[in-house]
Amino acid sequence: MKITVLGCSGSMPGPDSPGSGYLIEEDGYRLVLDLGHGTFGALQRSLDPADVDAIIVSHLHADHCIDLTAYIVALRYGPAGYGFHGPEDRIRLIGPSGTRARLEAAYDPYARKLGLTELFTFATPQSGELGPFQVSYAVTNHPVPTNAVRLTAGDRTLAYSADTGVCDDVASLAKDADVFLCEATFGVEEPYIPDLHLTAAQAGDHAERAGAGRLVVTHVPPWLSRDRAAEEAAAVFSGPVEAARPGAEITV
Repeated sequence: MKITVLGCSGSMPGPDSPGSGYLIEEDGYRLVLDLGHGTFGALQRSLDPADVDAIIVSHLHADHCIDLTAYIVALRYGPAGYGFHGPEDRIRLIGPSGTRARLEAAYDPYARKLGLTELFTFATPQSGELGPFQVSYAVTNHPVPTNAVRLTAGDRTLAYSADTGVCDDVASLAKDADVFLCEATFGVEEPYIPDLHLTAAQAGDHAERAGAGRLVVTHVPPWLSRDRAAEEAAAVFSGPVEAARPGAEITV
């Protein structure tokens, strides 16, 4: 399983990274996990967006979903190879209830008349098979409905926290994951807001409780240091820790 980091900046794009977005590839299947500000541009460096098999959106905050509006433009009006011609071409789009309405409103209210079902098949999160993956979800501790995601292919597992405050269910979802991609939004010296995001140390604690093999901290805002976040997480987690970086490729 290969992860390409399309973007990893927390809450907003930074000078060196788009918002949250990841391309997951396994056995020829291409899955996009979140599409925040600027990630669609990064996605095009890896493949033709029309070749994506499925998209999972963890929640409907703009820094995790807003570049779906760029996807609409590419699929509807882009050059040959982007245009869709029949139901078999549609991309499976999995997100919380209300994803279609949110996307229509963000793109253009007129989209409600045009419809988006010629481009995407909309579904809400349900555990089961998705291409080569076994997928399961956990509801996180965040102000809007948000799902952490667990992907297993063969004997390898990736867990993704999405956005969350302290949450036992997220730690449980990540149990024994080979790679735990976990948000680390708050710095140790910043005012802490509960039930919103994790500190890097809390990310390390969640990974330790999960027994994860490897922790990759992500969603670090541009005014904080990714390296510092990794150091703070490593002080709590006994396994290897690294920081997600835009363009990085991570093998699970």
